[in-house]
Parts: sequence; structure tokens; C-alpha cells
Amino acid sequence: MKYFTIQELTRSVTARRLGIDNTPPASAVKALHELVDCVLDPLREAWGGPIRVNSGYRCPELNQAVGGTPTSQHQSGEAADITVGSRSGNRRLLSLIKQLNLPVDQCIDEKGCRWIHVSHRRGRNRRLYMKF
Repeated sequence: MKYFTIQELTRSVTARRLGIDNTPPASAVKALHELVDCVLDPLREAWGGPIRVNSGYRCPELNQAVGGTPTSQHQSGEAADITVGSRSGNRRLLSLIKQLNLPVDQCIDEKGCRWIHVSHRRGRNRRLYMKF
């Protein structure tokens, strides 16, 4: 973990506001390390500048509070929503993810590249690219 921390991958304004303990279990911490090592750090290295995590790990209570799907990979520490601060920058970031052929399970252009959802599963990445 060169560019990202567990703290930023578990930080949540919503959890703080609602008094939700968003402390990840050991299995989610391990998955977050793999997400960073396999996807986020290589992407940040290639991008050459900061990438902000909007949402990383979400405990089930937090996931429900933010309207996440019941099967969200955020709950297992396998996903993060990221941005470089603009839709045009996020479009370039999405292109870079594809160009680098990173081992993503899902890569989702969320709401016209307002942010990008990336996920990684140990040993079974489908490399699905979608738009929502």
C-alpha cells in the first residue's frame, strides 16, 4: 500500500453523521490491501497524480444507509469509488484502467463519470466494464 491507507478506504461522512461503526473485519482489511496492491496503487502510479476515494469499505449498516445494493462488494472490502475531481479526468482515468488491463472484477462508469467504481476479487476477476 503505497498511495492509499486503510483509514481513507474506511472513512465515511455518513457513518460519522449517523454514529455507525464502520470498522472493517480482518477479512475486509485483507481484501482492501489486495484492491490497493492490484488495482489502486498501479493505477495511481500510472496516473501520476492524486486519486481520491469517495467510498471504500462499508459495513452492512452503512451500505444500507447509503442505498448500496445488498450484494455490494464494498461490504467485503473488494470495492472503491474513486475520482480525480472532474468528469473529464474520470473519463481519462477509466480509459487508463482499460489500457493497463488491471485485474478488475467490475469497473463502472457511475452517472456519466461522476465517479468510477472499481472492484477486485482475489483470483476471480471478470473484467466487467459497465455504465450506470
